[in-house]
Amino acid sequence: MRVPTPATRPLQVAVAVCAAVFTAGTALHNFAVVDRDLVTAMMAASGVADPDGRAAGFTTGFRIVGCLYVLGNAVGLLALSTPRAWVYWTVLAVNATQALGWVMIPPVMWPTVVDAHGPAGVLPAAVTDGGAAVLTLVLLAFLVRHRAPWAMRAR
Repeated sequence: MRVPTPATRPLQVAVAVCAAVFTAGTALHNFAVVDRDLVTAMMAASGVADPDGRAAGFTTGFRIVGCLYVLGNAVGLLALSTPRAWVYWTVLAVNATQALGWVMIPPVMWPTVVDAHGPAGVLPAAVTDGGAAVLTLVLLAFLVRHRAPWAMRAR
């Protein structure tokens, strides 16, 4: 059995705060920033044949993935109420993969977002993807240091 260390509660609070910010940021990016017109412009800038026809399917797929990340980020809110290992591992997996957004999303999306929404349009993704990278490193550092999820120690 594992028991909390002095680092456990601050780590849980940090994860829950990040989860709230990342859930909101992901939802904002998924539904307010990226729409069919933006995807059409992105595809046209990439030289995709029939961008208008292909944008609907891409937008739907993008939103499905975004919704999964909204749900995945929301799991982090459980950090406040339970130090269960499955919450930790879910948070780590969601954030480690969300941190890859900058390389997984086609690069043409970023200037297209700036053209459509100004620099503020990039903020939700910058905060969620960049923050996810930082949170992933923090979670891994605590995992290595304590050899257990949530900075717990053996009894």
